[in-house]
Amino acid sequence: MLEKTNRMNYLYDFYQALLTPKQSSYMALYYLDDYSLGEIADEYDVSRQAVYDNIKRTEAMLEEYEKKLLLFEKFQKRSELISKMKVLLGEGLDNQVLSEMVAELEKLD
Repeated sequence: MLEKTNRMNYLYDFYQALLTPKQSSYMALYYLDDYSLGEIADEYDVSRQAVYDNIKRTEAMLEEYEKKLLLFEKFQKRSELISKMKVLLGEGLDNQVLSEMVAELEKLD
């Protein structure tokens, strides 16, 4: 569950501008502020089922955006390459390996 929450938080960060205000609000309350479905339902004077359905549809939309745009995947690859580069720099400079990593980073954009 924690892994899904982290993924949704990242996807929300990347794609929140593509959501409606209501979708954005529900997602922020549920994932960022850790509100329950009941608390969100009370806040908006709707049923828990309506909140649940909205959140599930929004999650599916975020996954679809990611499938097409790959912003989160590229972010993860960049972070991984940067971490490896930092390790290499700490161990001593290897220009060939670092050059290859920089080329991989450039391909991500």
